[in-house]
Amino acid sequence: MLTDAQWAGLEPLIEACRPKGKAPPQELRRTISAIRWRNRNGATWRAIPADLGPWWHAAQNFIRWARAGVWERLLDLVQSRGVALGMVFLDGTSIRAHQEAAGAARRGDLEPSETIVKLLADHVAGLAPRLA
Repeated sequence: MLTDAQWAGLEPLIEACRPKGKAPPQELRRTISAIRWRNRNGATWRAIPADLGPWWHAAQNFIRWARAGVWERLLDLVQSRGVALGMVFLDGTSIRAHQEAAGAARRGDLEPSETIVKLLADHVAGLAPRLA
């Protein structure tokens, strides 16, 4: 779960980037925490702990925001404020892929958005000492 200091720094950025016109989502903080947990742990959506809300709600928000370009806008906003985000490297020897994973990317591929969420999660984790 995001701390109060982390959420205070992240909430205005999310509000500036998320789609307008729809009713504001209930428990946005909890949903963002669930998305962050899933991306940091590399787990499936269904593995999200129950205290972070329903897994399908986090998955639905992530996918909708990815298709709407929210994660890209959020990353641009964070970077425009002078925050340098680090890179994450994965060793391919420890990652298993399904035998059908060798094909081309499908339409609506969300991989770039997942990378952006991981970068933002690292940023949020680094906010706590600065805001305290």
